[in-house]
Amino acid sequence: MRCEGYRRALAAHQEVAPPRRVDPGIAAAVERQTAAMRELSRRAFPETDVAVDEAPTPFDANRSERRRQAEVTRVAALRRARAEKAGRPMTTPQALENTARPAELKRALKRAAATPPAFHP
Repeated sequence: MRCEGYRRALAAHQEVAPPRRVDPGIAAAVERQTAAMRELSRRAFPETDVAVDEAPTPFDANRSERRRQAEVTRVAALRRARAEKAGRPMTTPQALENTARPAELKRALKRAAATPPAFHP
């Protein structure tokens, strides 16, 4: 068995190796230092999960606007493709803002908000 050799070596090592001795003074100093470092870290980097104000950041606003525009374009392309498939091509191009029905756009935006953003390097 491969494990048997490992077990024998471990048992031999444990017989020879001296038991760990922990100096209580050093252990207490380590604990104090760790507590002090955590306190300094807490002061330097306060918890950010509680927002000061609920207003979206400029980055979030830009991302939301890009998502909205992309969803408007997608809905317009779907409508155009369905019309062409049904044999009634759109004769005059419509402005993208006028092509999405409010209910469709609302559902699409809700879906877009629920999905995580894709990685774009």
